[in-house]
Amino acid sequence: MTSLSFALAQVNPTVGDIKGNASLILKHWKQAGDVDLVIFPELVLSGYPPEDLVLKAAFIEALHAEIKSLLIRSQTFKSAALIGTPWHESGKIYNAALLIEQGAIKAITFKNHLPEYGVFDEPRVFTAGPLPEPIAFRDHKLGVLICEDMWYDDVTSALKDKGAEVLIVPNGSPFETGKDETRKMHAANRVKETGLPLIYVNQVGGQDDLLFDGGSFAMDTRGTITAQLPFFTESLGGQEGNLAVTPSETASVYAALTLGLRDYVRKNGFSKVLLGLSGGVDSAIVAVIAVDALGADNVGCVMLPSRFTSTDSLEDAKLLAHNLGLKLENYSIGEPLRGFEQTLPDLAGLAHENIQSRIRGVMLMALSNARGALLLSTGNKSEMACGYATLYGDMNGAFNPLKDVYKTEVYKLCAWRNGETQLIPGRILTKAPTAELKDNQTDQDSLPPYDVLDDILHGLIEENSGIEDIAKRGHDPALISRVWTMLDRAEYKRRQACPGVKITPRAFGRDRRIPMTNRFQQ
Repeated sequence: MTSLSFALAQVNPTVGDIKGNASLILKHWKQAGDVDLVIFPELVLSGYPPEDLVLKAAFIEALHAEIKSLLIRSQTFKSAALIGTPWHESGKIYNAALLIEQGAIKAITFKNHLPEYGVFDEPRVFTAGPLPEPIAFRDHKLGVLICEDMWYDDVTSALKDKGAEVLIVPNGSPFETGKDETRKMHAANRVKETGLPLIYVNQVGGQDDLLFDGGSFAMDTRGTITAQLPFFTESLGGQEGNLAVTPSETASVYAALTLGLRDYVRKNGFSKVLLGLSGGVDSAIVAVIAVDALGADNVGCVMLPSRFTSTDSLEDAKLLAHNLGLKLENYSIGEPLRGFEQTLPDLAGLAHENIQSRIRGVMLMALSNARGALLLSTGNKSEMACGYATLYGDMNGAFNPLKDVYKTEVYKLCAWRNGETQLIPGRILTKAPTAELKDNQTDQDSLPPYDVLDDILHGLIEENSGIEDIAKRGHDPALISRVWTMLDRAEYKRRQACPGVKITPRAFGRDRRIPMTNRFQQ
């Protein structure tokens, strides 16, 4: 296909911002210059995933109206564009890609395979299209297959049999660890089966709890990557020449958390965030991520000590804030706690611990409301899995960057971000984790050591394994059973938790759906 030139437009649309997305399309279309075809991601005009917005007649009408506007504004462009959008035809709504050239829609391709696993539920809103036909374009035939269609050989076989000369794959493929290798494996399989080159264009940016990592690429007939665009950033490139480096897994996770937070804040109309800084590792890495995402001027940190807060925690939080260039506010919860103790004299044990967390949650929410700053929660996946978190307390917040990050991964992120520096003070990384809600408390009073806990949780959640299989890895079956019980009993808490960036194949919420009332255990 050396006689055709392509531009891969890896852009960051916003769901529902139809006019804004159209402007983004036009900007990159113009920047692409005189290439033959500019390829945009799946559903770029609506933003992906649009979910039940697609069921609103006014939404579909607005999309069609904007497409008419795009046709008018692109009449003089020398290049054509492949633009993804929901499309209404004959009373049905399709996930479509429109080939637009010289102010006219020259061809429309519908998505054939509609995913309904994990985070996907496309059959709810779209109708599956037929196996696509190749598109005639400038004396060539293009095989356009939308996202999921690349994961199956029937679409590519049909396109090859009918004369397609290149496979073009517009995508909205969410990030999770190991996903890039999986995409390229499927792409290589389709290339090997058909002998055709392939161009894969992925969306980039955050949308609620999903994060799209870009990494668009082109692959020749031998399965060799001839171009790869950067990960986690908007980019425009050709089908040859650009070979961006694939980041390490830890670097990818950190970039995903940072971009996911930035886009959630900005796409929802906020500029500033607020979090409680405890002197512990979780709030430390969230503060660092927030500064990297939004800048120190847009991050507020608050220390809310009680009589159980150690001097180490006070000093560590103060040093971290200094290292990040943040002002650290300090408001004691002593007086509010004494008020509750006097009003409810029987408070003891867990109830007394939780009231401290809830006082902090109320105070942080009040500051969030007063300042118009979005409150960040800082609990990790290990805690969320076991219910080691307080509803209406430390779970308060609008967004949680660590929601899908196990505790052991939190330490890896801290070490990676620190590098050769001591941005995060060393004592934060070495002291025993503790909620400091009573004297001499550590997390391991209630939970197994985190390396053990996280391995068991990974088996129960990501692998969906039973007690017997996990025990073969050297874990005590009684301990596995205990962890399973904590995991299932905490489902009602997770249903009330704020969103956070998905980075694993089975994040809580969209991916893992377990009944709250449930007695099964095996």
